Amino acid sequence: MACNKEHRYDLRFENLPFDQGGAGRHRCVGCAFEKGYNDGFARNEQLSMDLDALEESQAGPGRHKSPHAAYALGYLKGVEDSYQ
Repeated sequence: MACNKEHRYDLRFENLPFDQGGAGRHRCVGCAFEKGYNDGFARNEQLSMDLDALEESQAGPGRHKSPHAAYALGYLKGVEDSYQ
């Protein structure tokens, strides 16, 4: 399924590392970021990201970027926000 959410155009994804191979190929980094954010906000200690569960996307600044790095970025932001 293709992702049509606006997060595909989030400019913070421009600086993520490129990833055009493996299981993360064409996965939506916005969806990965949201998953990481939610896990971070909940301060989950057992981290898991199922790449196959992420929607596909080749749009915007997240095109060909690492869903792993997006998840990590989201996790950090979620943890930070959980303290506010």
